[in-house]
Amino acid sequence: MSSRLFLGQASNYRAGDVLRHTFCFATRRSEEELVDYLAEKYGTTHDRVVLMNNGRSAIAAGLKLTVPEGSEVIINGFTCYAVLQAVEKAGCKPVYADINRKTLNFDINTLEDVIKKHPGAKALIIQNTLGISVNIAEIEKFAAEHKLVIIEDLAHCAGMKYLDGREIGSVGAVAALSFGKGKSLDAITGGALIVNDRNLPIPKKAKKHPKLSDSMRARWYPMLAAIGRGMSKIHLQKYWYGPLIKMHFIERAVDAKLSLSQRPAYWQDKLVLRQLKNMKENPMPIRTHMFVKNRGELIEKLDKNGYNFREIWYDVPVSPIRYYKKLNFPENECPVATEVSAEIINLPTYYGKTKLHGALQIIKEYEK
Repeated sequence: MSSRLFLGQASNYRAGDVLRHTFCFATRRSEEELVDYLAEKYGTTHDRVVLMNNGRSAIAAGLKLTVPEGSEVIINGFTCYAVLQAVEKAGCKPVYADINRKTLNFDINTLEDVIKKHPGAKALIIQNTLGISVNIAEIEKFAAEHKLVIIEDLAHCAGMKYLDGREIGSVGAVAALSFGKGKSLDAITGGALIVNDRNLPIPKKAKKHPKLSDSMRARWYPMLAAIGRGMSKIHLQKYWYGPLIKMHFIERAVDAKLSLSQRPAYWQDKLVLRQLKNMKENPMPIRTHMFVKNRGELIEKLDKNGYNFREIWYDVPVSPIRYYKKLNFPENECPVATEVSAEIINLPTYYGKTKLHGALQIIKEYEK
């Protein structure tokens, strides 16, 4: 194969996107325009939208606004460490709910199991994994019965709708957007807190701008990643990425700082607003999934044939594995999440079907 296809490493950025991102210039007006747009989109007011450092910061701020410190918060048993980090930053305790294999989300049955063991839980975070929406009407009813605050995490699903037609992010007391790498809205870093419940206090603005080094790291990542993808053709990418990570020119997404006082740069606001305005009605998620056997062998075979699909959401119940090893995750209480994380593989949706045909043929040999 003459060219390689990637999942991650800013491969969703085309050449024009890379140039636009690298050389974008903006002023405070971009912040005001983005906040206004988000307020209108989610049906709230300008002062109830706060631009933040990243999605996990928005989740943490939303929890602090809605539940007392020390509260138990129900989260998906198949998720990213960033969600766990946000819950703990808010001074709360995460409680894992197992998932439904078809939806990759918790459902009424798994939530019922959790609430029996944790009747004092105060909130639940809905993440609509890989853009697959939960049955929001059922979960809304369940939350009302058990006095649970709903927090919507839109990292995978910005712009999408629930089965009943409502916009994801307009249902819960608060919603958290991520503008991080590979998310539905991608400016490499950044996020936003949307406060929908008018009975909640006005949230505090995050006023601190990113350090120049952090801003430049976000600005240059698509360009550096494009070079790295090119170097992979001659198997030299590790000599490119290794030094960049050590010198902090590149930051792994899950290692991003959680800050309740920091906001994105103005140029990132401008890029996110452009993405929102260009977003299709009920857009596709940026990746899909399949279940396979012998995943390690499959990934190696894909790689040899020009498909670098090693980045998986999620290859352990709470990804990435280097954090998971430090957790006391209750695998016996989340057997489906544990099983799914060992079998799932992701495919990008930003390539045409023709380009993915070869990969699909290989994957079907291993499909469960």
